[in-house]
Amino acid sequence: MKNKLTIIKVGGRVLNDKNIFEKFLFNFSKINGKKILVHGGGIIASNYLIRLGILPKLIKGRRITDEKTLDITIMTYAGLINKTIVSNLQKNNCNSIGLSGVDCNLIKAKKREINDIDYGLVGDIEKININFINTLLSNNITPVICSLSHDGKGQILNTNADSIASHLSVEMSNYYNVSLKYCFDRAGVLSDQKKSSSLIKNINLSGYKGLIKEKIITDGMIPKLDNCFYALRNGVNSISIGDYNVITNKKNYTKITLD
Repeated sequence: MKNKLTIIKVGGRVLNDKNIFEKFLFNFSKINGKKILVHGGGIIASNYLIRLGILPKLIKGRRITDEKTLDITIMTYAGLINKTIVSNLQKNNCNSIGLSGVDCNLIKAKKREINDIDYGLVGDIEKININFINTLLSNNITPVICSLSHDGKGQILNTNADSIASHLSVEMSNYYNVSLKYCFDRAGVLSDQKKSSSLIKNINLSGYKGLIKEKIITDGMIPKLDNCFYALRNGVNSISIGDYNVITNKKNYTKITLD
C-alpha cells in the first residue's frame, strides 16, 4: 500500500495578503505525512512590472514573457516569494527547501512553439527529476517549488505553476497515493464570480465541458481545470480547488472527478 503524499499549488491573492498567506502556511506545515508546495506569484510579478513601467500581458490567463518580464518573474518567484515561504515554514517547524526548476535539473522544459500566439520565454514541461524529489522526501525535507524551468541550454523559462503541480502529481503517483489541492483566493469554482455562495462543489469531465460552453468557466480557470483532468486521467487519487482553508476545510471547496 502506497503512503500518502499531499501536493498543494498556491497562487492568486493568497500570496499577496500577509495574514491569509501566513494562515495558509501554518495549515500547510501541519499536514501529516509527506508534502510538496508549488507556487506561482503572477500578481506580485505584475505589480513589480507596473512599478517599472512595463505593462503585463496575459492571454486567456497565460502570461506573455519577454526578457524583461522573465527577469522580474525570476526575482519574484525564485527570490522574494520562494524564500518568504521557506522562512515561514521553518518558523512553523516544517523543514523545507526552496527550489526552482533549474536547481538539480528539477524541471526540464522546451520553449513553447509559436502557433497563433507567441508566448515568448515560456516553457512546456518535458521531464521532472523525480529521483531528486524522492531523495528530499525520504529525508523529511519538504520541497517548495516555484514556477520556473529551464531548457538545458542555459535559458530559464517561465512555466505555469498549475501545470507543474499537475505533472509532478502524475509522476509522484507512481510512488505515493497523491492528493492534489489547488489553493487560490476563492472558495472554489464559482458559477457567478461575484457571489462566493455560488460555489460549484463537484465538477466532472462532462459537466466541465458544459460549463465552458455556458461561459461559466473562462480564461485562466480553463487551463487550471485542464491540468486537473490530466492528473486524474494519469493516476492522481483526488483533486480539490479552494481558498486558503482548502487544507482543513471538509465542506466548502470544489471536488474534481472524471465521472
